[in-house]
Amino acid sequence: MAVAVGLDKALDKAYESKSLSELLDAPVAALAGVSDGDAEHLAAAFNIKTVRDLGTNKYFKLASALVALGAHEG
Repeated sequence: MAVAVGLDKALDKAYESKSLSELLDAPVAALAGVSDGDAEHLAAAFNIKTVRDLGTNKYFKLASALVALGAHEG
């Protein structure tokens, strides 16, 4: 089954037509709202250089899991 996802608003214009593999290997500034300066800070603080690095970073994954758990808190 094919799945289509519209990411136009989530990506910088230059990356809208890229494949998923290309997006994962793209610099984090490929994400809409992430500036080159933000990307420099992520690289300096967490060694995050690509979208894949950001998505697999243990601190960001933990924070995301905590937020998801918090949504189900009593």
